[in-house]
Amino acid sequence: MLNPLKLSEMLSQAGQMQEEVQRKLSETIVEASSGGGAVTATMNGKKELLKLRIDPSAVMSLTGGQADVEMLQDLIVGAVNEAGRKAEEIIKSSLQGALGGLKIPGLS
Repeated sequence: MLNPLKLSEMLSQAGQMQEEVQRKLSETIVEASSGGGAVTATMNGKKELLKLRIDPSAVMSLTGGQADVEMLQDLIVGAVNEAGRKAEEIIKSSLQGALGGLKIPGLS
């Protein structure tokens, strides 16, 4: 028989673990770049974009042509997506560490 007091204690511990994981994720910073560093995206472990840096030379090289603008847009998308992938890896490893190796579908 399940002890209700133990269940309450377990739920409290789970809530504390969740808060700790969220805190760690917000403090974790990942960075990814594309175009040889022309565009760099900085994101936290909660997948919030914190900073987007575009090298001035990438902007100065634009001749105003549509192809140049599209290339810069592609570099931005690439950097943000790569930062998102890095953040996702950190999220998975943080959750697996917090769960003590417990296998949960969708997290492994």
